[in-house]
Amino acid sequence: MCDNRFTFAYIFACVEPGTDNAFALVLPYVNTEAMQIFLDHFAKTIAKNEHVAMVLDQAGWHGAHELNVPANITLVPLPPYSPELNPVERVWEYLKERSLSLRLLNDYDAIADAASKAWNRLCAEAGRIASLSSYPWIMRVKQ
Repeated sequence: MCDNRFTFAYIFACVEPGTDNAFALVLPYVNTEAMQIFLDHFAKTIAKNEHVAMVLDQAGWHGAHELNVPANITLVPLPPYSPELNPVERVWEYLKERSLSLRLLNDYDAIADAASKAWNRLCAEAGRIASLSSYPWIMRVKQ
């Protein structure tokens, strides 16, 4: 007998390379509406005198024309097929390898809870996000 049930939860996140500054939301879907929710919530965490350049891949919901990008954020799309340039990609690999793979969870709430706990554990590891996201090219650009 095979269990054919499935549901998903998605972690939307951004990290500041070279630091442990990070922000994430766990959402039930990936689309333009979810991206808007993420951007709106993230924008509220940015200091009044700061502006954020958010590097992201070219997933359709990342740059949809329907997005209302907050004034304190600029979206910077990476070239196609270049996930290795995105500072958050190593964060995803870390989470999958250590917390989120090879698990069977009962429902959406259990999945969202596991994703939230994995993210919070990662954020509690001093220096971990900084080390995962500090690509040499980004650190040169930040200077």
